[in-house]
Parts: sequence; C-alpha cells; structure tokens
Amino acid sequence: VQLVESGGGLVQPGGSLRLSCTASGRTLSSGTTAWFRQAPGKDREFVAVIGWYGTNPYYADAVKGRFTITEDSARNTVNLQMNSLKPEDTAVYYCAADNSRIILASIWNPDNYAYWGQGTQVTVSS
Repeated sequence: VQLVESGGGLVQPGGSLRLSCTASGRTLSSGTTAWFRQAPGKDREFVAVIGWYGTNPYYADAVKGRFTITEDSARNTVNLQMNSLKPEDTAVYYCAADNSRIILASIWNPDNYAYWGQGTQVTVSS
C-alpha cells in the first residue's frame, strides 16, 4: 500500500492550496482517510478525516470552516482544499489511511492509522 501526497507549496496568507492523496494497493473509500500535519518542534496533529465511523467529514477546530476534505472514488484520491490560509497552517501535511472505520474517539491518534504518505510541505508566508 502506498499513499502519495501532492499539492503543497508556498502561499501568501489568505491564499488557497489543494492537497491530494492518491493510493495504490488499496481502495481509500473502503476505510478511513485523514490528514495530519506537523510543524517544526511540534507533535503531529489531526486536521481532517473522511470515511470514519460517522457519516460526515470531521475537522479539527483550528481548520473548521476553512478546510474541506473530499473523496474522489474514481481516482482513488482524497483531497484537502485549504482556503483562508494562515501562517500557523505552515507544516508538513501527511495523508493517513486505515482499512477500518475509525471511531470518533480514535481519529485524533496517529497510531490508529496503518498507512502513511511521505508528507508535503505547506508554507504560508508573505
């Protein structure tokens, strides 16, 4: 199983980026897919999830209303549309997936995801 992220880069505050996570070796829509991020010197933190045990995508409070996670089953891809970006969004963004439908209490924990991408850098700076 391989997850490959793309779409990172440098953007000014208030700008937008779209990250993509494409899988090979498994069907993303059959389980849970999430985005995490890690800033220098900080722990990896949950950003958003789709396909978990609940019905709708779920977001961290820090990105709610600005980020949107969607699934493109035809391309076996999960996208993260990031709008109104802030300098504090600067981090390496990772795609994570698991074969199970993870419950709400567990979506925050990186240890519950079996598969990870290599990460893509997002820098928000003027």
